[in-house]
Amino acid sequence: MHKIATLNKISPVGLARFTDKYSITEDLEAAEGVLVRSHSMLEMDFSANLLAIARAGAGTNNIPSAKCAERGIAVFNTPGSNANAVKELVIAAMFLAARNLPDAIAWAGTLTTGVAGEVEKGKGKFAGNELKGKTLGLIGLGAIGALVGNAAEKLGMSVIGYDPFLTVQAAHKLSDSIPMVSSLGELLPVCDYLSIHVPGMDSTKGMIGKDQFAQMKKGVCFLNFSRDTLVNQTDLFEAIDSGALGKYVTDFPVDALVGRKGVLCIPHLGASTEEAEDASAVMAADQVMDYIENGNMVNSVNYPNCSMGRFNSGAAKCRACVISKNAADMPAKVAGALGNAPVTASASASRGDYTYSMFDLGADVDCANLSKVDGVVAARVIR
Repeated sequence: MHKIATLNKISPVGLARFTDKYSITEDLEAAEGVLVRSHSMLEMDFSANLLAIARAGAGTNNIPSAKCAERGIAVFNTPGSNANAVKELVIAAMFLAARNLPDAIAWAGTLTTGVAGEVEKGKGKFAGNELKGKTLGLIGLGAIGALVGNAAEKLGMSVIGYDPFLTVQAAHKLSDSIPMVSSLGELLPVCDYLSIHVPGMDSTKGMIGKDQFAQMKKGVCFLNFSRDTLVNQTDLFEAIDSGALGKYVTDFPVDALVGRKGVLCIPHLGASTEEAEDASAVMAADQVMDYIENGNMVNSVNYPNCSMGRFNSGAAKCRACVISKNAADMPAKVAGALGNAPVTASASASRGDYTYSMFDLGADVDCANLSKVDGVVAARVIR
């Protein structure tokens, strides 16, 4: 029986996806798979039994993906599973900012007597603006950015997008009436609202700083529901204090932001809906099972994605799955380790430093032979 460990509370709907071939365990040493949400795994040691880690969510900065790749451990995420939840919160945040609702609600809560009269006298200081007719700029047009853009357009906003890495799949989900620009320099000066939707990684750290704030339209409302590391904090405070930035709305509060004028902090609620937690847990569980039982890599963040469908041991006696470092002679080396076993089907994909190969074989093979091949990081045989 395959053992699965969980870190954080994982939705029961997701855990129910595991068949009777699996059991949930608290013993991390025995687990072949781990499901995690926000728990930090950066300092953890990993058992030789561990095959896969699945993050029930999109970001994987709490998982040492590179370290896992060196150890032969596949890391998966669940892109798009929480996209609608985040989209709704971003749209709600724009309304909150545009109509000054947090300050207005807080003020109304202080009234004790003669409330109706006080409301009529004091409401003017909270007057805001409508979203209709305003321009929203989107930095990043993945699953969340596309949904935000489509929803904002339906509210009557003009939407402009920027994403130098836009995929064909993402482009199909975006309204065809939303124009794209090729640089931040074209986007920043014309937007009343800006919303950033890019992953937090080394290449995007501090991507919004002094130069970018200087290019923004004065008084712009900047929304960050991606990662706090995307914004240079010192430059952000200067932009707020100078009045260049009208409001900063973030789902990632840190000490220096809380209570600061012009900043609206939301306590990381982007994916905190029952529906999103269920969807991400279901997706994570399905991906782990597919990898353990069939060897298929779907939504891997540290290895290339590669699939051959379900292994049903019909004509094939086994399926060999090999993770290796990229090398020109690697296919020949692996083929040699397979011996005379006839290959009935195969697939291979490369990304970064790694190649993932799958072989359906007409005869059984010894996994130990595959593991001994120079350059092979990990190998296993599914029967």
